[in-house]
Amino acid sequence: MEMTTNKINSANAEVSATVTKSDLEAASDTLAKTLSKTANIPGFRKGKVPVSAVKKQYGEKLMQDAESEVIRDVLNQGLAALEIASESLIGEPNFSKFDKKEDGSIELTIKVAMRPEIDLGDYKKHVPEVKKPKITTKAVTDRIQEIAKAQAPLIDVEEERGVEEGDTAVIDFEGFIEGEPFEGGKAEEFALAIGSGQFIPGFEEAMIGMKAGEEKTIDVTFPENYGSEALAGKPAQFKVKLHKIQTKDKVRMDAKLAKQLLPGDEDATMDKVKEQVQQQLENEELGKLFNESLKPELLETIVAAYEFDLPEFVVEQEMDMALNNKAREMSEEELNAIKDDQEKIKEMRETFRDEASRSVKATFIIDALAKAEGVQVGEQEVMQTIYYEAMQTGQDPQTVYEHYKNSGYLPAVQMAMVEDKVLGGLLNAALEPTEEPS
Repeated sequence: MEMTTNKINSANAEVSATVTKSDLEAASDTLAKTLSKTANIPGFRKGKVPVSAVKKQYGEKLMQDAESEVIRDVLNQGLAALEIASESLIGEPNFSKFDKKEDGSIELTIKVAMRPEIDLGDYKKHVPEVKKPKITTKAVTDRIQEIAKAQAPLIDVEEERGVEEGDTAVIDFEGFIEGEPFEGGKAEEFALAIGSGQFIPGFEEAMIGMKAGEEKTIDVTFPENYGSEALAGKPAQFKVKLHKIQTKDKVRMDAKLAKQLLPGDEDATMDKVKEQVQQQLENEELGKLFNESLKPELLETIVAAYEFDLPEFVVEQEMDMALNNKAREMSEEELNAIKDDQEKIKEMRETFRDEASRSVKATFIIDALAKAEGVQVGEQEVMQTIYYEAMQTGQDPQTVYEHYKNSGYLPAVQMAMVEDKVLGGLLNAALEPTEEPS
């Protein structure tokens, strides 16, 4: 057997070999001798089966196994020659060449990829100083009033005035399409929050200015994407009677409100409420700042700061994924225009190389930073995150989790969570002291 090795760079290598027919036959003989000790072949006692009988019985399978054995030996010898430890490999070795010759020999080239070694150095120097957002006293007061108003009881409006945005209108209504009432289109003394978007577009707006006791016919059109096919896109008329107008009771910033907003705290005060609300607003603004600018900017900075070789097959996989995503966005006409043109497909795929390389590079850097920072995200945490997000959107958590699992998305979710923790942790460590509200 002739073999050559080529370490392309620190992340990629290849092993080339010419496996002769005699190499395969020798491997087949060795396997046959081993099998002869355990094979059950009619006419022979177990353990006494001749090698020739084993070859006759398992000839084709023996050659297939011999081929696999020789290829495995080629890979092991090649890795040893290249001084590459098997634990540093990522992904499965793949063949860039596998050519069976007429004389029974095989010419092959196996490509392998290694996990890049990244010298992070003083990586924290790339993290900018972060100032906590300054929260004004007015912002704190406005948020307290907003929370209190949401919990405040509704009271009837005694003054004679029309419906305003933010009011709750207590109404009777009945809907008609082409003069006929439709199922689910009628209710009595229904409390409708004006401006909530609870009803069909145009309905709540048409009620602005109505006074208690007034009746009105409101013309609207059901949206094209309405849940009921029988109603979608149809014009409708609603006969509406307004019984009364209600509004939220006035908010009083006193000890009673403090106890209401801090249940269980016997020493609840408005100062404590303000402290908690200020912290909440800081966290909201900081989260927005992190997610919209600081995290993406920090990732760009550290990706630009390090240079190392990337495993080719990982970049190629990322390019394939990007190409598939692009294909899903294309119209049938666009797909038909390129489906038989391999050159165009190759050109399109190649346009994703730079972004794919950047994405792969970022993944390895985040992985190295996670190890340096001791950041881990376990399967249980991934499951809890998916469950929580599913519940937030009204979906069945188990169904959503199974979809992610069966589609192979869990590693991507886990990696995204690791990235978020790593970048968030580095930025949090660079936070400056909080400023007092003004």
